[in-house]
Amino acid sequence: MGSYLSDHLLNNLKIVGKPTLITPAEETQNGLYFLSNLDQIVPFTFSTVYYFKSSSESLVETIKDSFAKILVYYYPFAGRLKISKDGKLVINCTGEGGVFVEAEVDCNIDVIGDFDSTNTKTLSKLVYDIFDDEEIVYDIRQAKSILDVPPLSVQVTKFKCGGFVFGLSVNHCMLDGISLVQFLNSWGEIARGLPLTMHPFLDRTLLKARNPTKVEFTHNEYAEIEDLPKDTANLDQEEELSFKSFIFDPVKLKQLKTKAMEDGVLQTCSTFEALTAYMWRTRCQALKLHPDQIAKLYFAVDGRDRIDPPLPKGYFGNGAMFMGTLCPAGKLLENPMSFTIQLIRYSIKSVTDSYVRSSIDCYEETRTRASLSSTFLVSTWSKLPFHTTDFGWGEPFSFGPVPLPGLDLFLPHGEDRKSINVFLGLPASTMKIFEELMQIDIQSIY
Repeated sequence: MGSYLSDHLLNNLKIVGKPTLITPAEETQNGLYFLSNLDQIVPFTFSTVYYFKSSSESLVETIKDSFAKILVYYYPFAGRLKISKDGKLVINCTGEGGVFVEAEVDCNIDVIGDFDSTNTKTLSKLVYDIFDDEEIVYDIRQAKSILDVPPLSVQVTKFKCGGFVFGLSVNHCMLDGISLVQFLNSWGEIARGLPLTMHPFLDRTLLKARNPTKVEFTHNEYAEIEDLPKDTANLDQEEELSFKSFIFDPVKLKQLKTKAMEDGVLQTCSTFEALTAYMWRTRCQALKLHPDQIAKLYFAVDGRDRIDPPLPKGYFGNGAMFMGTLCPAGKLLENPMSFTIQLIRYSIKSVTDSYVRSSIDCYEETRTRASLSSTFLVSTWSKLPFHTTDFGWGEPFSFGPVPLPGLDLFLPHGEDRKSINVFLGLPASTMKIFEELMQIDIQSIY
């Protein structure tokens, strides 16, 4: 986004009326709705925005009407989070509804351009911050602060040209990226008067912990990591964060994979492996981690087809495993990229039915969420088809998540989505070092 639009949105975006609750169009099931242990480990709110070129006078009415109808199929969204007798999150299906907010701004949406993940203040104006509105201080490790708050809110921001931004905030315990795409596409079908192509499969007890539990593996995803005295990673809390985007076009990505395989250890290398390995190593180097400091890479691996039997099509919830890859920073940097990629590849291949079941049981026993100390947390959107969402006025010309501190994003870039935009947040002084390292590496690659 240009600076003009940023300033204009920050100063002139207005909420029309008051936030309202949209309830299901028909009576839905009530009672407690089970959330699996894969849902329990990610109880934080994340937001996404979608930019559309055009709409009509019926925009707000269409979105609100289809909102009520989609809640009939995805009725847990109309409930409220609560703590069960065994101390875990569940959904109390009360049918109270999700939040809808209408906003407007007197400029044209063409000014926006492509999604710009670095402009966090502007993006935050395009979604409804229910925590800020209710004066709730939210901590990812304190799930009680999200109780009795609607797990889904939507803001539609209208521009004077007829374009609009659809901003959605949802608690991650409700679903992962794959389920979110399905949910939005289904919502779009209803808005266009079409039947659902895929109905949600709502039974999450398929991922219920075993009785008795059986922990068969070491689960680094829950590992607590001690920060060594010389670890500069603690600057994240002491110094203002700087957010930057780095574009890797197909040529750069190919060169990066070639570099990863140059020592002959690897015969193949995926884009995700090469890019993740490179960013993890460069980040550790920029942070000047102590050689003995355990560095952690944390990323999601879809487990839907890795579970036996596979999860049903349309499974609604978190079907991805968050994997933790650990390595001393010194060992990570003294070895070639192929070494790092092998660590990543091992974590991906580890996601089997036995491992997923073991991880679920591990959480059941320990109730320990992931430690994010000294962690490179990656969320990759480069393959998720969010561009297919259509409420009746065509697909979005741009989209993306509203960044969270500590979360690094791989986003699709360009009309053909073959480039990747890496969005990174680091302390300002560390970001300067990171950019210098990137420049040196790019020159060496070419």
